[in-house]
Amino acid sequence: MTLRLAVISPFLDRRHGTERALTELLERLVRNHAYEVHLYAQNVEGIAVSCSQESSAESPSSLVWHRVPKIPGPHLLQFLFWITANRLCRLRDRLFRGIRFDAVFSPGINALDADVIMVHAVFHRLTELQDAHPQDGLRGLHRRLYYRFLCFLETLIYHQNDLRLAAVSRHTATQLKHYFGRNDVHIVPNGVDLSHFSLGNRIALRSAARQKLRYSPDEVVLLLVGNDLRNKGLAVLLESLQLCRNIHLRLCVVGRETSADIAKSIDSLQVADRVIFAGETSEVLTFYAAADIYVAPSLEDSFNLPALEAMACGLPVVVSRNAGISDYLNDGVDSLLLRDPQDPHELVCVLKRLLDDDALVATLSANALTTAATLSWDRHAESVHRLLTEDLSSTRTCA
Repeated sequence: MTLRLAVISPFLDRRHGTERALTELLERLVRNHAYEVHLYAQNVEGIAVSCSQESSAESPSSLVWHRVPKIPGPHLLQFLFWITANRLCRLRDRLFRGIRFDAVFSPGINALDADVIMVHAVFHRLTELQDAHPQDGLRGLHRRLYYRFLCFLETLIYHQNDLRLAAVSRHTATQLKHYFGRNDVHIVPNGVDLSHFSLGNRIALRSAARQKLRYSPDEVVLLLVGNDLRNKGLAVLLESLQLCRNIHLRLCVVGRETSADIAKSIDSLQVADRVIFAGETSEVLTFYAAADIYVAPSLEDSFNLPALEAMACGLPVVVSRNAGISDYLNDGVDSLLLRDPQDPHELVCVLKRLLDDDALVATLSANALTTAATLSWDRHAESVHRLLTEDLSSTRTCA
């Protein structure tokens, strides 16, 4: 039986972690499990879709994009409009096109009526971190208001007993239990595309990638990938770089950061000549190829997908214990785990340990490949498929 699934996400691309994970999932639900997916989104990139006008209830495509309108303005206002607009678009399609869904799936709180939500971030926790290190000015005020609204929605939605919740790590499932009393959260870890992120592909691209980024052979390149770089631990990375003044370390940051605090830190620490910002990109493999060590000192992270991709490429990784992926790692075996991601001295010690011990680097890299191979997108999609079919079975039994 073909399942017809409505998927609710503001946008879809391969440049952001949650959206990249959703893209990988949808491709496999269609290919491996014959789903008919209806994607309600404002923008879609990096995945083959047909527009809703090109298909009908009688002859659907496997992956149909229903474009949800968007308005300009502050992010909070846009999100309020998004929540309303995607619901109205689905109501329109049900009333006038006869499209009915077996289930509504959302990566996060994008709909008030979802049947299954995959939790990639818990905003109650992120708000606590934000309050501990508040940003000044209108941008900081707007972010606080936006996060508090998301906290309100989490409280409203996650307490619904008939809602199925899934989390990308035990770390996140523990937070859902702590804040919302949910003891029934399904854990579905993210995966990695081993055909793309691999040691062979990294080695093949390495020389050209280093030349493109103008790194000399004697420079050791640290890599950080992600958005919301403040929460990803960029500040402590910059401090660590300053403490390693006598080592040929370079830092490459792939992601987007709008905080003026970061620019001030770079100037005050005098590390501008050792840091490059590459911006958002879907071609992140090039940066794994150029790097020597992947460093992720996250203050909070539900999973940290780039760390897993780096491991699949055979890079040694340094990861915060506050990242969900640490649930699946073994300190000193396939990775090095930071106890306190806000301590630059601990990070410096870990980096020097790697720089001084080639045998350790070789061991971590080899074991990282083994660990990464256990976390695939096919496995992720199979788990989500079971969750969705269990939800449908329980619903029909109750009916």
